[in-house]
Amino acid sequence: MNPTKLLDLARAVLENEADSVRTLSARLNEGFVQACEFLLQCTGRVVVTGMGKSGHIGNKIAATLASTGTPSFFVHPGEASHGDLGMITDQDVVIALSNSGETDELLTILPIIKRLGVPLIAMTGRPQSTLATNANVHLDISVKEEACPLGLAPTSSTTATLAMGDALAVAVLESRGFTAEDFARSHPAGALGRRLLLHVGDIMHSGDALPAVDENASLRETVLEMTRKRLGMTAIVDTDHKVLGVFTDGDLRRCFDQGTDLQSTTISAVMTRNPTSLQATQLAEEALRTMESRNINGVLVTDSEGRLVGALNMLDLVHARVV
Repeated sequence: MNPTKLLDLARAVLENEADSVRTLSARLNEGFVQACEFLLQCTGRVVVTGMGKSGHIGNKIAATLASTGTPSFFVHPGEASHGDLGMITDQDVVIALSNSGETDELLTILPIIKRLGVPLIAMTGRPQSTLATNANVHLDISVKEEACPLGLAPTSSTTATLAMGDALAVAVLESRGFTAEDFARSHPAGALGRRLLLHVGDIMHSGDALPAVDENASLRETVLEMTRKRLGMTAIVDTDHKVLGVFTDGDLRRCFDQGTDLQSTTISAVMTRNPTSLQATQLAEEALRTMESRNINGVLVTDSEGRLVGALNMLDLVHARVV
């Protein structure tokens, strides 16, 4: 098979699946609204179930719901008949997936679900199927044809099911007032979690690791303090530890260029006054944005009274994986 033919087939699959998803929009009605209401009113968990490829999609839908503020998990319908049905309580909502709506394993547990009296949301490709007609809400995810040239392998139908699940999750997310910070709390190890949960105070240098000299220190003493603390800068503070200025590696290079005497020059004569500072409660991401916008490699951290409490540089942000 030549490359052109391969590309043509790939494009046909993508167009087929895109069309299948696009047609879902016209089918959204009050049933979708009711499904959202069931999810919003659920005091237990949303239990998603499905066999085969529908099961794989169900796992993803359950994961998406759980990560966007709707506690959810997946139950395999085959295992449900052998004990796992006990995972479903009368406080839950069940979402059942089956393109045919006649999956034996789902129909086997259907009477038990009905007996529990929990809301049942069915996603099928056949509105007149057994599963669809026994559900409290039916969401039509039928497709004109599968993208598979044999018309057999679940392709467009599973894509449509996944898209409908995403539509549910996002609609409910918005209705809950779910925020990026809420999302981050479910993803503390991810990049988003680090950006939205990590604060300056979590990664800053403080205590004995904090470089600081008083305004009467010589330039030589300041350089020694910078060398010991290895942050590429030092704060200049008064007797109350309030920040008066900052001196950086860049400032030191300029002093060398100008032939400034290290021993006789006091740091107050060459420091940068009114330096950029942050507070420990600010997000580490804010520190990154501040450093990038000011084109600086480090920043001091002060309290509400302007007293020095910490410092961090770009390398600290790299180590914290904020960058």
